[in-house]
Amino acid sequence: MTRSLVPPRVLDVVAAGLCAAAMLVELFRLEEGEPSVAAVAAIVLACLPVLIRRQHPELALVAAMVLIFAITETSRIASTIALSAIVCGYALASARGRKAIWSVPPVMGTVLLILATYSSYPLLSFDTVRNLALVLLPTALGVIAHDRRELLSGLVERAETAERTREEETRRRVGEERLRIARDVHDVVAHAMVAINVQAGVGAHLLERDPAQARATLRDIKRVSGEALGDLRSMLGVLRGPDDEDAPIRPAADLSGLDDLRDGLAAAGVEVDLRIDPDTFPLPAPIGATGYRIVQEALTNVLRHAGTTSARVRVGRSGDRVLIEVEDDGSGTTPPDQTGSGNGVRGMRERAAAAGGTLEAGPRPEGGWRVAASLPAGVTA
Repeated sequence: MTRSLVPPRVLDVVAAGLCAAAMLVELFRLEEGEPSVAAVAAIVLACLPVLIRRQHPELALVAAMVLIFAITETSRIASTIALSAIVCGYALASARGRKAIWSVPPVMGTVLLILATYSSYPLLSFDTVRNLALVLLPTALGVIAHDRRELLSGLVERAETAERTREEETRRRVGEERLRIARDVHDVVAHAMVAINVQAGVGAHLLERDPAQARATLRDIKRVSGEALGDLRSMLGVLRGPDDEDAPIRPAADLSGLDDLRDGLAAAGVEVDLRIDPDTFPLPAPIGATGYRIVQEALTNVLRHAGTTSARVRVGRSGDRVLIEVEDDGSGTTPPDQTGSGNGVRGMRERAAAAGGTLEAGPRPEGGWRVAASLPAGVTA
């Protein structure tokens, strides 16, 4: 809302001055000689309530109505005598809105008393109707101005609230996207580093005994690191500007790409029995990517902690749910990452929850570890 260029106090003085000037002009026109000092003083005094109408509108209206009696006692002005009271009445209605309607009956009563006492016209005349209208009109205009101001204030407040809501929603979405990227980076880097670490150990062990196998292991390390770099480039590509056209963005990871994940673990010495029900597809891209990252993190934990050389991955569909299960035949101990308090399982649970699904992880009664996720297959981007 815009503010007036003129300070309110200056406007108050101008309004009071205009009221006094109008009444003094009428006074000098009616008086044949010089008007009395009492009449001039009464007019000036009757205009002073205009100066306090913003701070004390009720008091200003009462004072203006009472001082009308002082004017009528000292002069014969009639056309402009109510100017101060009209201004104060409008100010009261503008400040209080419909609550100011209480002032109408006592003000009308005061007007009728003044007319009955000082007017030369009969009480039942057009002059009475005109004077009563001068009570209703400023009150109605003040109420309208108050309601309009409240309406504009409400519209501005709703617009500001909507803007804040949009900004908060934008910040929330940005935060969620940052968290998603951080999870993806964690999963890709962790999986690649663990696989490279295991393969490097194997390569160092076979370097002298079986150079050919050691070279094959190094080639696997190169392949795994290259795939990891490609995944990172793809994930971080969403942060590039629209003018950046360097490397193409790879397709997002999906459950249909688990064969490559299985082959990578096979090179690291872990055989993965992968079974995917063909009826699982098609899936929305976010669900496929979430499922892939859950399997990747679960197999990374197998590679890092389980002390086993085999794992089983099952992907299927039951109604509107995608069911994912990863099991291993490890030592049966509970590694720190798989207690539910570490980043591994916590990250998988957060991924599943963000997609509207659930995830359970824990030791198997017969030994080893089991991760089971249920994701809504009907969720769309």
